[in-house]
This record gives sequence, structure tokens and C-alpha cells, in this order.
Amino acid sequence: DEQYDVIVLGTGLTECILSGLLSVEGKKVLQIDRNDYYGGSTASLHLNQLYAKFKAGAAAPESLGKDREYNVDLIPKFAMASGEFVDILYHTDVTRYLEFRQVEGSFVYRDGKISKVPSSNAEALTSPLMSLLEKNRVKNFFEFIQNYDFANPATQQGLDLNTVTVAAVYEKFGLEEGTRDFIGHALALHLDDEYVNKPAKDTYERICLYMNSMARYGKSPYIYPVHGLGELPQGFARLSAIHGGTFMLNKPVDEVIYENGKFVGVKSEGETVKANLVIGDASYFPDKVKKVGQVVRAIVLLNHPIPETGDADSVQIVIPQKQIGRNHDIYIAAVSAAHSVASAGHFVAIVSTVVSSAGNAEADLQAGLALLGPIVEKFVHVDDIYEPLASGSYDATSHFETTCVDVKDIYKRVTGVDLKVEGKVKKLEEENEE
Repeated sequence: DEQYDVIVLGTGLTECILSGLLSVEGKKVLQIDRNDYYGGSTASLHLNQLYAKFKAGAAAPESLGKDREYNVDLIPKFAMASGEFVDILYHTDVTRYLEFRQVEGSFVYRDGKISKVPSSNAEALTSPLMSLLEKNRVKNFFEFIQNYDFANPATQQGLDLNTVTVAAVYEKFGLEEGTRDFIGHALALHLDDEYVNKPAKDTYERICLYMNSMARYGKSPYIYPVHGLGELPQGFARLSAIHGGTFMLNKPVDEVIYENGKFVGVKSEGETVKANLVIGDASYFPDKVKKVGQVVRAIVLLNHPIPETGDADSVQIVIPQKQIGRNHDIYIAAVSAAHSVASAGHFVAIVSTVVSSAGNAEADLQAGLALLGPIVEKFVHVDDIYEPLASGSYDATSHFETTCVDVKDIYKRVTGVDLKVEGKVKKLEEENEE
């Protein structure tokens, strides 16, 4: 019956990041999870756990290799090498618990085949995605983005990105529909096409993030933790514990208690623990959220690299919605033994999208599954997307930037100040100079 500053319900990635950040801020944090493992819906499972969850009673075939060589994410996410998520990792020093490896390739689907996403002038000029004339237009577009300076009108070609729409920028450079598709969905990573009618500044920043991340390691803008994403919540949980955070796993939450509409505590197994604030995943607050859709994901085990990817050991493939006549993009995130998430010679590909076919969610993934080649095993699951009357669920994207938006939003509402993640990064640079 202690008093805490914050109670965090669940040990998913968002919850663990916030628990770590708030503990570092000196808040007294208690984190509770009804499961006996960390990670919630962002856990990574060994092979036997995967079969137990999705194919009750079926044993994993021996041909797939050893159980513990697999760390299969339920929700796949790659990190942008220069993105905010990596800033948070540096800032909190959680990088000392984790090893990251580059993802080898970033691809986009166009006109029935997959090609590498061009993100520089040189790549644009050799890309099979465009005609010779279009390559020149894209080169001009990339040069415009790279040279653009908000403080210098001479670089702006008459376009103020604070106000002008993305559509107007595309028009200015005469870009074709298919080119707009890969810029908006594979470079800027927009979820749908609503972005084209909005001010271009956000899309400009997203393209810069992709280019800067690409420049960092060369082959793709993405990095991914060795041993899978399940390592991430545990890394932030350790951070929280070092700063005085308390954890209780396998602890049922019987009731979230409110007095006069204000949160006061949590009841578990006859005990009540009090706090000023509560943060948690949607499953702990059924009466505080509304379902706004569903995400379908297929976890696919392969014994070969994905065709047409140059035998890459890990890839992200974006299938823009217009290319397949849908209302939502399809994302494919594939990793392998190179990231210690599968046995030698095996690959884990996770295909995800927002459900649009009621009653047959797997059909929505068909265009993605068709790119994978022969499939050894497939596990399909559908998750509800909740919109709390406050913050969000994990969406269909296969990158972390949307999770960071959520973390920053909740952090500000809890602390009243913006999350600043410069500190540790600066310190690291200073150490290097010494």
C-alpha cells in the first residue's frame, strides 16, 4: 500500500521507454504486467512459444533448427539510424544493453516487381524504377530537398514548405504518379495519401531523415537489435530499475481505481497501490478506449532469402497502396540468422497491413505474401487498433518513428515539459573528442 508518482501497466515497448525516462527524471515508478514475461504485444518468442501461441498442440519441425535460436517479433519494427528512437536509446544509455545491426536492404514495390529505394542522385540515375526523363526530374527534386534552407529564399525555388502542399511540390518538378508513390511511402513512410494535400514541411523532414539515416551506414536507413525487439523493453526496464523503478510480473490487475473521475490507484490480489498518474497499454483500460480498426500480420518462416533482393539477410519492403489498388500500404520486414533471430539458413518475414476485408484479413496480405517465394510456415494474427481517448496502439508500420511520437506525447502530458534527448548524445561526442 505504498504511494508512487506513476504506475505503468504493461511492459510493452512504449510503457518501458516511459518507465525508464520517468525513473531517470526522479519519479517513483511501479510497473506491473499481468504476463510472466516482458514485452506484452512487443515481445519476441522462441520457436516453441510461437507454435504454442498460434498452432496449439503442433510441434515445431526439427528441420527449422533449435528452439532458442529463434526470437520472433510479434510486432516487427526497424529503427531509422538517425531517427528519434535512436536518439532516445543514446540519451538513456540503453545502447549498453543492446547490440544493433544494419538492415541490408530497403525496397519498394512498383509495377509488379520490387526494386531498391533510390535515396540519392547517384541511385536515382541507376534505378530501374524510372525512365531516363523521370530520373532527371527526380535528381532535380533530390537536389532541391538537399539544398533547401528555410532561412534562405534563394534555395526555395519559390516554394515555402511551411505552407505549400506536397502536391504542389510534386507538380513543380513534374513527378510521375509512381515516383510520388515511392517518395511518399518508401522514403517519407506516410501511411496513406492524405499527406499530399498537407504542408510539405513534414514530408521534407521525413525525406531528410531517410537520407541522413542512409548516409550513416550505406546499405539501408534501418537498424535492428540482435536477438530481436524483445530485448528493447528489457533494456528500458533495466534502466528504470537502476533508477529505483519497481517491477511486478505475473501480477493481475483487478481494478483501476478512480475517485471523482480522477485516477488514484490500482487494485491487485486484494492490495491497493496508490499513485498520482497511470500509464498503460489499451488492454488495461477497456472502458477508456475505442476500437478504430485492425492490423493483420503474417509471421512467415522461410528457408531462403526473399527473391529479387540480392540475397539480402534482412530487408524492409514497402508496397504502396495505389500499386495494388488498396487503401493501405503493405509492409514486409525480414530478418534472419544474421540478427540472431532464426537458425542458420532461415529467415523470418513479417507481412503487415491495416485490415480492409472484413472476414478475410489474410487476403489483405496477399500481394506481400506473393513476393516471399516458397513458405515453410505461416502464423497469421489480427490485432485491434485502439484509440484511447488519450494515445495509441502499435500501427501497421514496420519502423519506430510513430512509436516515438506516442512516447513524446505521453511524456509531455505526464511531466508538462517536452522530452529532450540531446544530453547523452552530446556527452558521447565529447568523450570521443577527449
